[in-house]
Amino acid sequence: MMNPEEKCIVCERSSDDVPLIHLHYQNGSVWICPQHLPIMIHNPEKLADKLPGAAKFGKPEGHAHG
Repeated sequence: MMNPEEKCIVCERSSDDVPLIHLHYQNGSVWICPQHLPIMIHNPEKLADKLPGAAKFGKPEGHAHG
């Protein structure tokens, strides 16, 4: 479920503690800190319990670190 407060959806820290990135998703707002943004990019399925549909995001095509 999306968090209406301005807190990271993973660590729940606010902008008083860390910078936050604001995203619009499913007609709502989602906040994530830079530390946890890689989870959304590389392993979105790990956010499935906090972000409905995240498991369906998949990994970007042709995206690899070597």
